[in-house]
Parts: sequence; structure tokens; C-alpha cells
Amino acid sequence: MVDVVADAINTIKVFENVGRDECELPKTKLLTSILQTLKDNGYIKDFQMVGDGKIKKTKVTLAKKINDIGIIKPRYAVTLDDFQRYETRFIPSKDFGILIVSTSQGIMTNRDAKQKRIGGRLIAYVY
Repeated sequence: MVDVVADAINTIKVFENVGRDECELPKTKLLTSILQTLKDNGYIKDFQMVGDGKIKKTKVTLAKKINDIGIIKPRYAVTLDDFQRYETRFIPSKDFGILIVSTSQGIMTNRDAKQKRIGGRLIAYVY
């Protein structure tokens, strides 16, 4: 695994397309923040930490509401004025999906970042 976030997003996408109810992902702080953002926006039902000892995993319960999810590479730096350009590039229509952004105040959606008037780096898109 080179990019844990890209592998996790790809796993979610594959399990959603196949029709599975849950999947297991590695446990990292960044991935936990991304999963919390997806849960807050209704794209996944729940997630919980499982495992004991050194190896811990995150068990994700899928809501089957994701049409498409993908990683954004390279992770573009976005200012407040640039959000519109990337929204039209990665999201099919207005208010249909979200961009997940890493900001100085944590992981959040593009809507939250615009509301707080801060920029960051794009991580993923989902709709």
C-alpha cells in the first residue's frame, strides 16, 4: 500500500458497486476524519474500530447511497475563490455531491470550508 487513503476510497467504491453491506479498512487518523465526514453527510451508515493488539481496523457499514467516490490526485491546493472551478470539475451538478478538503481546522466538506472562508487541499469527491 502506497496511499492508504486512495486504497480505502477504492475499497469503499468497489464494495458499494458489488452491493456489500460492510467493509474493513486500515485505521488511521486521516481516514477516521474522512469517514466521519462521510457519515455526517449520509454516505455511510456507521464505522467502528475493531481488532486488538497492534493491528487495528475500521469496520465501515455502507449505506448504499454512493453513486461515485474517488480520490483527487494530485492534492490540489484550493483557495476560497477556486472552489467553484473544482466543484464543476469533480461534481456532476450543483448541491449533488461534496468535495472532502483538508484544512487547517481539520477535514471538512467544501460547503463547510466556504462557510468558514478557508481554503485547503482537496482529498476526495463523493456523490
